[in-house]
Amino acid sequence: MSKLRRSRIHVSAGDRTLEIVCIIIFTIAAILCMYPFYYVIINSISANDISARGDVIFWPKGLHFHNFTSAFKIEGLPRAFLISILRTVIGTSFTVMASAYLGYMFTLEKMWLRKVWYRIIIATMYFNAGVIPMYLIMRQLHLTNNFWVYILPVIVSPFNLVLTKTFVEAVPREMLEAAEIDGAGTIKIFTSIIIPVIKPIMATVAIFSAVGQWNAFQDTLIYCTDNKLYPLQFVLYQYLNQASSLASLAQSTTSTQSLAAAAATSQTTTSVRMTITVIVVLPIMLIYPIFQKYFEKGIMIGAVKG
Repeated sequence: MSKLRRSRIHVSAGDRTLEIVCIIIFTIAAILCMYPFYYVIINSISANDISARGDVIFWPKGLHFHNFTSAFKIEGLPRAFLISILRTVIGTSFTVMASAYLGYMFTLEKMWLRKVWYRIIIATMYFNAGVIPMYLIMRQLHLTNNFWVYILPVIVSPFNLVLTKTFVEAVPREMLEAAEIDGAGTIKIFTSIIIPVIKPIMATVAIFSAVGQWNAFQDTLIYCTDNKLYPLQFVLYQYLNQASSLASLAQSTTSTQSLAAAAATSQTTTSVRMTITVIVVLPIMLIYPIFQKYFEKGIMIGAVKG
């Protein structure tokens, strides 16, 4: 009988030491990356007077959720939350589909003046007209105080287009030529072949677009005066300014004894900032893991052809 021998990979003491050192370094790096989020969360649920003094470092003190209940009572917050969700979902969907389709079209030699159009789009990465000309254009297009001002100007992103085009160029040409021989047109090839193949880069573009749409509020500041169109970010931005002013006014006009009695639950500049940060960041952090498995492959293949 022949005996089965298991081949074992010999690991030297130096390799084992290097592995342990790498694990320690990456663990420390992960903790340093996660701690700022943890710090914001524990300060948002700690007693406001303790948080304002900077005494909350590793665990919450004077646990309470009054900051969040106060924030959720802000007038117009549900409508603003809905506007943010709508602009994120609709804007991301349009941006992803436009990037995918244009990325595919710019790889087709039969596209009319494709190099010219591509260079014009890429040029916008380095040159722009500025805020005032953009406002005048939006006003001429009747997009001021219009929900679509959040969507239409950002549908085509040069950076996303470059990533998608490079990814599409890695698709075997033989596959597309075979589909053309079978009678498939441009739209059929795009929907049946290109989209299934480029899902990783589409997920990457979706992450970039969703984060940008969710965090945007400057376009509201420039183009919108109707409070029915205010997104969550802008409403919380206003609340932050108002709460900071009220906190400063209260500290200057309230007696020391009454201020100390109400300090644990009254709003402070620090508590408002921490609470708003949690409300703004938490939803997008919960969405990110859904696309994480596509992100690394998409960004690597989209950035380097091959």
